[in-house]
Order: sequence, then structure tokens, then C-alpha cells
Amino acid sequence: MEVAVWDTYVTKKDGNIMHFDIIAPSSVKDTNVIYEYGKAYLKSKGEEGQPLTSKECRFCHVRSLQSQWEADILRQGYFILEMENCG
Repeated sequence: MEVAVWDTYVTKKDGNIMHFDIIAPSSVKDTNVIYEYGKAYLKSKGEEGQPLTSKECRFCHVRSLQSQWEADILRQGYFILEMENCG
């Protein structure tokens, strides 16, 4: 399976920038679906309501699925790769 990587930078409520990738099957082309994945992640981190639009989230590239992402993608449709300030 090929997956699409969506590079995402969201300003947290404390002003810091969260950097994470939303990784979803490359067949998901609807950006609104991708943004909803990101919003669900933000909610899980206590950052519900922070903006997540094309300004914060952009398609980056397509790559092969890594095995450690597969369970989340099969279960919920996406995987979040935390990069910076996601804790």
C-alpha cells in the first residue's frame, strides 16, 4: 500500500507550534477527510478547536507503508507521526 504524507504545523493554545505528519492511504484525496483526521488527533492532545486548514496542513509526498503505521491505518484510517511539540 502507498500512503500520502501530509506535513502539518498547528499553533497550540500555549503558542508553541506542533509539527506532525498525517499519514493516510494515497487513495484518500479529499482534503477535508485529512483535516478531520488531524482535528481528531488535536482533540486527543487537548488542542481541540485549533485551526487546521490548507495553511497548516499540506500534501508532502507519497511513500510506501511502514509496518508500524499499518495497525492505526487499518483501525482508524490514518497514522500520526509526531515530530515536534506534540507531547
